[in-house]
Amino acid sequence: MFIQTEATPNPSTLKFLPGRPVLPEGTAEFRDLAEAGRSPLAERLFSVGGVSGVFLGHDFISVTKSNGEWQHLKPALLGAIMEHFTAGVPVMAQAGPLHGADDDDGEFFAEADADLVETIKELIETRVRPAVAQDGGDITFKGFRDGVVYLNMRGSCSGCPSSTATLKHGIQNLLRHFVPEVQEVQSIN
Repeated sequence: MFIQTEATPNPSTLKFLPGRPVLPEGTAEFRDLAEAGRSPLAERLFSVGGVSGVFLGHDFISVTKSNGEWQHLKPALLGAIMEHFTAGVPVMAQAGPLHGADDDDGEFFAEADADLVETIKELIETRVRPAVAQDGGDITFKGFRDGVVYLNMRGSCSGCPSSTATLKHGIQNLLRHFVPEVQEVQSIN
């Protein structure tokens, strides 16, 4: 098994590409070992000292470190991922809703804005999420109120030094271009 790694814009996060599907749909984020109980893979990665977050996508795994250097952590993480997949253990131990798999819970917007919100969601789904996934993260729609689009940033995007620039210069400009009613984009976690 050959696992590729890619740097992300977040220097604390490294993206691992195992060359096979990780999750068939949606995404899953684990911020600590207690949350990782739903995923044997995430639990295994948290057993490596210095890991502070695990994000699972369709075909990638993003690992965030709290301390340590990548040259020391990377071999242990590669070994943990390889052991997991060669053992044939499922990625998720428990069935249940994953983020991004029809994750409309907690969304807020006025009913009168439903058509605008559909356009915003379509733009995020087709133009923003694929680009962000390439950087090892995910962005999902959370709400729209008074011209402000609220997004949830996860994986390598969460806590990334360049996430503000991504929001303001990339996503905000894109949405303003196609949906003039959008005045601003903000991140909520």
